[in-house]
Amino acid sequence: MTSKQRAFLKSLAMNIDPSVHIGKESLTPEVVKSVQEALSARELVKIAVLNNCLDDLKSLAEAVSERTRSQVVQVIGRKIVLYKPAEDEKNRKIDLVHLTFGKG
Repeated sequence: MTSKQRAFLKSLAMNIDPSVHIGKESLTPEVVKSVQEALSARELVKIAVLNNCLDDLKSLAEAVSERTRSQVVQVIGRKIVLYKPAEDEKNRKIDLVHLTFGKG
């Protein structure tokens, strides 16, 4: 993922609410399944990590990313943003392949 693509995804993530919450139980199979379902439906998912979760946020983000085969867009505050494009290109909601920024 290029820095332009990451910046674009960050800008999209600013406008979405967390769809998954991780609490004191940390990364359970149920949480992973919820994240996978959210990624399948939306491609871009914001996760809220509650204060009672004592795990390191960056490590947690990497673990969720690995288990869901997604990419970490950012970890900011107690929020994690993940991106996973739809497997079928025709069903993709976010097109990063053709993302370009014009100069004028």
